[in-house]
Amino acid sequence: MVNRNTIRLTVSQALVTFLAAQYTERDGEEHRLIAGTFGIFGHGNVAGVGQALLQAELEDPSTMPYVLARNEQGMVHAASAFARMRNRLSTWACTASIGPGSTNMVTGAALATINRLPVLLLPSDVFATRASDPVLQQLEYRGGPDVTVNDVFRPVSRFFDRVWRPEQLPAALFGAMRVLTDPVEVGAVTIALPQDVQAEGHDWPVELFDRRVWHVARPVPEHDAVARAVEMIRSARRPMIVAGGGVIYSEATDALRALVDATGIPVGESQAGKGSLPYDHPLALGAVGSTGTTAANEIAGQADVVIGIGTRYSDFTTASRTVFQAADVRFVNVNVAAFDAAKHAGAMLVSDAREAIVALATRLAGWSVDSAYRDEAARRRGEWDATVEAAYHLGHQPLPAQSEVIGVVNEVSDPRDVVICAAGSMPGDLHKLWRTRDPKGYHVEYGYSCMGYEIAGGLGARMACPERDVFVLVGDGSYLMLAQELVTAVQEGVKIIVVLVENHGFASIGALSEQVGSQRYGTRYRYRSKDTARLDGGKLPTDLAANAESLGVQVLRATGVEEFRTALIKAKQSNDPGPVLVHVETDPLVPAPDSGSWWDVPVAEVADVETTREARRVYEARKAAQRTYLSTDPTWRSDT
Repeated sequence: MVNRNTIRLTVSQALVTFLAAQYTERDGEEHRLIAGTFGIFGHGNVAGVGQALLQAELEDPSTMPYVLARNEQGMVHAASAFARMRNRLSTWACTASIGPGSTNMVTGAALATINRLPVLLLPSDVFATRASDPVLQQLEYRGGPDVTVNDVFRPVSRFFDRVWRPEQLPAALFGAMRVLTDPVEVGAVTIALPQDVQAEGHDWPVELFDRRVWHVARPVPEHDAVARAVEMIRSARRPMIVAGGGVIYSEATDALRALVDATGIPVGESQAGKGSLPYDHPLALGAVGSTGTTAANEIAGQADVVIGIGTRYSDFTTASRTVFQAADVRFVNVNVAAFDAAKHAGAMLVSDAREAIVALATRLAGWSVDSAYRDEAARRRGEWDATVEAAYHLGHQPLPAQSEVIGVVNEVSDPRDVVICAAGSMPGDLHKLWRTRDPKGYHVEYGYSCMGYEIAGGLGARMACPERDVFVLVGDGSYLMLAQELVTAVQEGVKIIVVLVENHGFASIGALSEQVGSQRYGTRYRYRSKDTARLDGGKLPTDLAANAESLGVQVLRATGVEEFRTALIKAKQSNDPGPVLVHVETDPLVPAPDSGSWWDVPVAEVADVETTREARRVYEARKAAQRTYLSTDPTWRSDT
């Protein structure tokens, strides 16, 4: 008998009911935390989570919307992209069956955690009772029967739990919600669900299913930490801001612009921070680091104080610690996570980005850089913008350059539209060439740089912002990695505009291979030659546009820049539901403009190949410029 203070549900039904009642709140605005569930059913979850989702849908389809995905990794990417577009205030859950279905989500989990994005993963697991061990798809770990393949989620998740008994579910759920809504701890959250436990009934306290609102905090900086940072900035002659993803997620772009206008401090942007200022702001230097602009990198090379706001200082942002070359360079690090704020021995402001920017602006009132430095930054920005304009209109024949394709997409898209990319040569070219006009208009996943993110990410992004057109730029190599979510977009009537750039190989790694002296070895899509026994025969006869058509996608083919522009305009104007793919072939040997920056990729120290030996000589010369960025300022102190 059920008493009046409990309700009898299966573990899966309790899970779904709980998730539907969770919300986030920041600045007085509420958002549904778990917007829905992506899933692929198998014997591990069809009778548990699958039955619970069915029951919820039959009662009210809005309770927990369900979307059938085609690839488990892809659905996690879609959830991550959704969370990124919603500034981490809302995400999706992902359910998968036992064994390969669940472990297919591990790459997606790593991507979410590296990029500090909230996703909830619900991998199915073995029988808790062990009544049928070993079940289908169970790995028997001889060191202990309580270890399963789902333990691989531990190192790539910010929170992991396994619900062996129904009584453990509430604690697991509250632990998961805490991490999903914590801007410091945020990342992938995994709750492994044994398949028998999923279907087990239990009497739950009704309070478990109350509507709960999780406040997303804006930590404020310590007064003395702000004072030390302000003192350092005021002492600078050539300060520079590096804007990272934290500026976007904290919705601090207006505050940043006010600070920059008042002080004249120029801004370089990481991949995640691109869009922190509109591209045409006179102090917006654009991309900084290995894929940076000449404007940002030349200013960075002489900066004496670097103010990193919401950046984790990846090797691309620092050009493998070579971009900041001033002998006395010091760092002021604003980050909600002390882990990142402590990097490069910087003065730490552990704080929400918007709160810290406002505090700095208040204490810097009346102070500005010299007008000559402000003018220099504006001049360098203008020179780079002219470089971009030239790259957009090269007139390269017979095939267009990739920079021209980017230029057409930039010109056809509206200011609030979104461009999405993740891997290959395209992210680097976009970082330095894309003219961002809206803080959420640039969406390049470069924390994990995961091939296959693009199309799935485009699906999630468009679901998060249906009022914007989403342009997915993907090369043939990345398309072949993971294109299945095109079918999901067809199924759900989600319009994404996919620009498929065909260059017959791995263009990015081909160029890198050449740089390290490996002659583009193993990067071209070619037949194996009968004469040489090498992959240097003719081009493979792949037709990826036809592949997309076979999946139900509307496809437009273009040859040359003007045909591509016409096709892209047609795709944008289309009112048909579902994805549109525009196929264009490019010349992979035409590089984007170079800023002279560097990325540390080791070259073989000993080689018989002359191109490798020459590459090693160049590598050693560039590596000599690498810095430790350890402060020599005697006033430095930790704020932890």
